[in-house]
Amino acid sequence: METIRIDILNPKAKALLKDLANLDLIRIRKESSENDFSELLKKFRDKSTQAPSLEEITKEVEAVRKARYEK
Repeated sequence: METIRIDILNPKAKALLKDLANLDLIRIRKESSENDFSELLKKFRDKSTQAPSLEEITKEVEAVRKARYEK
């Protein structure tokens, strides 16, 4: 078995890969969520003119945690 990493540039290519996986010719595995989180942060930072302060981030995290644990 050989493992390669690819970057999908066109959504049609992803559909082709899914078809190959459905035929049991390849297996698709996601990389670690740490990488996904880094990419998400990069997207947010690219779109933002100003990065949030540490205090703003802490407030948001605490609010989400509070809402989650109140359930």
